[in-house]
Amino acid sequence: MEYSLLIAFTIGLASTLHCLGMCGGIVGALTFSLPPEVRESRRRLIPYTFAYNLGRLASYSLAGALAGALGNTLLNSRIGLWHAHTVMQVAAALILIGIGLYLAGWFPKFALIEKIGEPWWRRIEPYGRRLIPVRSPLHAALFGAVWGWLPCGLVYSTLIWTMSAGGVVKGAALMLAFGAGTLPGVMTTGILTGWMTRLTRLPYVRQAIGLSLVGMALGTLWFTSIADLSGLENTHPPF
Repeated sequence: MEYSLLIAFTIGLASTLHCLGMCGGIVGALTFSLPPEVRESRRRLIPYTFAYNLGRLASYSLAGALAGALGNTLLNSRIGLWHAHTVMQVAAALILIGIGLYLAGWFPKFALIEKIGEPWWRRIEPYGRRLIPVRSPLHAALFGAVWGWLPCGLVYSTLIWTMSAGGVVKGAALMLAFGAGTLPGVMTTGILTGWMTRLTRLPYVRQAIGLSLVGMALGTLWFTSIADLSGLENTHPPF
């Protein structure tokens, strides 16, 4: 489980540029809707930014719990526990390979996966707009909770990967780890954000991160194949 949490956190951390592009405008809308005395004071602004991200991560965790529950249902379906587990592990590894290739810049069309959530987003997006202007940290948390469902290829692909977690709690934990990885790019300002943005713009850095995820996925496939062979040996008695 710790290994999977590290992978989820790494995906979130590596998505700095993508996350700033998707969430930067939303955070800007939240900030500019605040009264000038709050907007111009970093000390008073921090609680709003923190509350927004708390709401966003709560939505990620809820989505992860739902994905984990769905995956667990599939594992216990008529396919059979052993076969379902194999299918889920292979599918999760393939999704992880897709994420790695996307982050490396070699598979940009992978982001088209975000179209899956567009019908749902059209239903809830108006509720987010009604929360502008933001009047309190609670409002900011609700704003973040709505915008946490914004269609995002990396979020959705990580959710599909999370289906292999094997349960509600594990699914929520994986998406919480992913969300925690996105926090440095969304929460911080100034030197740290500029440094992280410059770092993630370097092609070899993005490629190294992407290839490391691909390597993790191939390792998962390798161990899954070994487990499958062991399962076959155990299910067929020796002659």
